Amino acid sequence: MSRMHANELDVHMSLVRDLIDQQFPEFSRLPITPVNSVGTVNHVYRLGEELFIRLPRVKEWADIEKEWRWIPYLAPRLTLKIPEPVALGQPDPLYPVNWAIYKWIEGNNYSDELIDDERGAARDLAHFVNEIHSIDVPAGTPRAGRAPLLELNKRTIDCMNEADDLLDRDRVLAAWEDSCKASVWNGHPVWIHADLLRTNLLVHSGRLAAVIDFGGAGIGDPAFDLIPAWSIFNSKGRKVFQNSIHADKDTWLRARGYALHQAVLIIPYYRATNPQFVTLAKRTLDEILADIETGE
Repeated sequence: MSRMHANELDVHMSLVRDLIDQQFPEFSRLPITPVNSVGTVNHVYRLGEELFIRLPRVKEWADIEKEWRWIPYLAPRLTLKIPEPVALGQPDPLYPVNWAIYKWIEGNNYSDELIDDERGAARDLAHFVNEIHSIDVPAGTPRAGRAPLLELNKRTIDCMNEADDLLDRDRVLAAWEDSCKASVWNGHPVWIHADLLRTNLLVHSGRLAAVIDFGGAGIGDPAFDLIPAWSIFNSKGRKVFQNSIHADKDTWLRARGYALHQAVLIIPYYRATNPQFVTLAKRTLDEILADIETGE
């Protein structure tokens, strides 16, 4: 599979087969098939018909153990499907981090073409966000999210300058500066997924079916889970999503800022290695600018 990061671990079919044969011989007869994914953090392989394998691309980003610990706590409290752990792989001399096997979830990454009713999808995702934000926070819950917007200012503007041939820099900069007027979050910590992009939502039979990749989940600013207003939905779905989640004006403004920051970082970094991901990021910026223009 193609590399996206300079320090990416070497993952290939024979390595995956060796890891399965050595650590989980009960699955050694199952076929292994690469899964074409726009995702940037993990390699994904299907294992037989009912399982799949996730292997982190970069050692520093390996978060399988955290996900493994907290998914069993979150799953019974959420109504949408989320990954179900089956087996935890151990580091190997040829692959130095944990990896894992999960139950396969039928579906494809969210797209406008696959969703029958965007308003319905917006309601379903808002329900998920309201659910995860209401889950009790036990001791030891990891932190999640990013630094306050103003602390991200230099990096955001640097990436705008680097990608100015692919975006409307002046309008994006104005939107960023406006978002930075939002107050810094100092509220009660809540559980957040923190990465609700189209690549982490699965659609099946025309409906939102699952939320995947909980590697970034933890406690933090609820604004991070409001990013789908622009990263997932168009104007009609956005209105339903916003009306289904109770948040003050500053929280929505921070969410828009984080959506913009994330998109602006993606565009220059992945322009050569993951053009599909760049297209999604540009779409997010378009939705932000359209939202501001219409005053919705």
